[in-house]
Amino acid sequence: MGSLSKKQRKTLLRIIITGVLFVGLFICEHTGIFGQLPFWACIAIFAVPYLLIGYDIVIKAFKNISHGQVFDENLLMMIATIAAFCIGEYLEAVAVMLFYQVGELFQSYAVGKSRKSITDLMDIVPEYANIEHGGEIEQVDPDDVEVGDTIIIKPGERIPLDGVITEGETMIDTAALTGESVPRRAVVGDEVISGCINGSGTVKVEVTKAFEDSTVTRILELVENAGSKKAKVENFITRFAKIYTPAVTIAAFILAVVPPLFVDGNWSEWIARACTFLVISCPCALVISVPLGFFGGIGAASRAGILVKGGNYLEAVSALTTVVFDKTGTLTKGEFRVSKVQAEGCSYEELLETAALAECFSNHPIAVSIREAYGKPVSPQRVGSSGETAGHGVSAEVDGKHILLGNHKLMKANGIETKELDCAGTVVYTAADGAYLGAIVISDGIKDGSGDAIKALRAAGVQRTVMLTGDRKAEADAVSAELGLDEHFSELLPADKVGIVEKLLGEKGKNDRLAFVGDGINDAPVLARADVGIAMGSMGSDAAIEAADIVIMDDDIRKIPLVMRIAGRTMKIVRENIVFALAVKLAVMIFGALGLANMWLAVFADVGVAVLAILNSMRALKAEKPFVFENENKSRAGALENDAL
Repeated sequence: MGSLSKKQRKTLLRIIITGVLFVGLFICEHTGIFGQLPFWACIAIFAVPYLLIGYDIVIKAFKNISHGQVFDENLLMMIATIAAFCIGEYLEAVAVMLFYQVGELFQSYAVGKSRKSITDLMDIVPEYANIEHGGEIEQVDPDDVEVGDTIIIKPGERIPLDGVITEGETMIDTAALTGESVPRRAVVGDEVISGCINGSGTVKVEVTKAFEDSTVTRILELVENAGSKKAKVENFITRFAKIYTPAVTIAAFILAVVPPLFVDGNWSEWIARACTFLVISCPCALVISVPLGFFGGIGAASRAGILVKGGNYLEAVSALTTVVFDKTGTLTKGEFRVSKVQAEGCSYEELLETAALAECFSNHPIAVSIREAYGKPVSPQRVGSSGETAGHGVSAEVDGKHILLGNHKLMKANGIETKELDCAGTVVYTAADGAYLGAIVISDGIKDGSGDAIKALRAAGVQRTVMLTGDRKAEADAVSAELGLDEHFSELLPADKVGIVEKLLGEKGKNDRLAFVGDGINDAPVLARADVGIAMGSMGSDAAIEAADIVIMDDDIRKIPLVMRIAGRTMKIVRENIVFALAVKLAVMIFGALGLANMWLAVFADVGVAVLAILNSMRALKAEKPFVFENENKSRAGALENDAL
């Protein structure tokens, strides 16, 4: 009983007491003791266990009626059991309420178990942050810490805010967020995210995000809103129950009134049949098990480090046939390194210096990689005005010269002749005062597991894999060939990606779904436009995570086929529940109308079917293992030779 809530323990106690009374009354009835009592005495005796176990059902029925919700399972239970009292079926009336409450307790426990896999995620909320004041450490509310403050995180403590390590090194346990069981090493300069646990060493962290903008807060908002987005199947069941419940209530009334008037006049017989019919017809197996199945699927995904924002997206993922990937940071590491320098109108050192100065104000990964390759401090005083043309490159005044740094389109637009390089990687052409200086090639390694992910997607039912990138055709060709993608589009501007996704959406079948996988701020419009937007959550931008429907917390794209398997299993369970519940209820309802089913069979058709459906739904909580391939793809990081360096 320790795992039950206070309300559940109270219900269990009522069930036990009522069960004991029920057994005693069952024995007394079958020994003929009640046969000598007047009917009012029998009603008074059986009313005790009935009200003990069913008072809340009766209260709910009247409350719902007062709020305009007339037809629900509470009303069906109340009408059926009171009618059973009226025709002398006292024991059956108590049995219906007793077993109905057993089913409700079972449902409550199952929902709690499903919720636990998600609410375990709620435990990532940090309770405090350590700030040093006057040589002493003070614990403060994380919400009171400001961006730029330095916090101290001791071994075993949960990281309260996102930030960068400024002192110390440690091992970070990210299991609560990413599902990854192996801790990762973090040293000075590394980013740490809130919600993870500091493992081995004390570190000082400079806060980079306020608590309301931190990773842990965003995750909790996603989880809390997940239940509000229902799948089509869930919405269908809700609409179905609203029509079904009044229909069967009217049918039961007709069954109780019409045959006695026009057939045999045996009112007690037909009222008993109507009561049985009402108990059988209760739709709780459907309205409980279907949402529970989706909830279990979302819980199983969250345990694997995958946040699904609603049951509708889980349903859509189960029907994926096309997956479109952004390249940089999704299929590749996004860790750019200079792999080739080809100087024409100057020396190798001069070319790198000019490029590093022109890019000194940019935080773009390409700019950072050029400055790292230069390896010396750059002086912003040598740089005058500078500007950027999205998707083309930058222009800047360096030592009084007009420098252009960008792709072949930028050079061509400014009338500069270049020697176009046909090699894998992003080529950055450089010119000064209209004269071509040379080219710098920047390469990005393919992520470990990207090849496995593509194979696993095909095994999971994806028929078409597509890559979109702003890189040159040669780089796109190389990546696509290595991963075995079906199609790829290169040299795209951010707006071009939306157009291509629109075109692909128009080509897919009516029941097929398309997913877009990305991580950058420029991916947000495409993530929102796709049937399912999947964002890389660890290093992904805030805009991409907000626009996405599913977030992969550790950036491992092998989680995409994993969530497809979870979604497929969830949909299978939901469909099984619908078919099973409707088939059993329809059969027993017919038997009840014909007088071939008694109240005990009616209880099974209601409570028994609900319990079996709930048990089936709980299978959705089972964790799925990722696809494993013997020949795993190796990273290309460091494989590209740097000809000039």
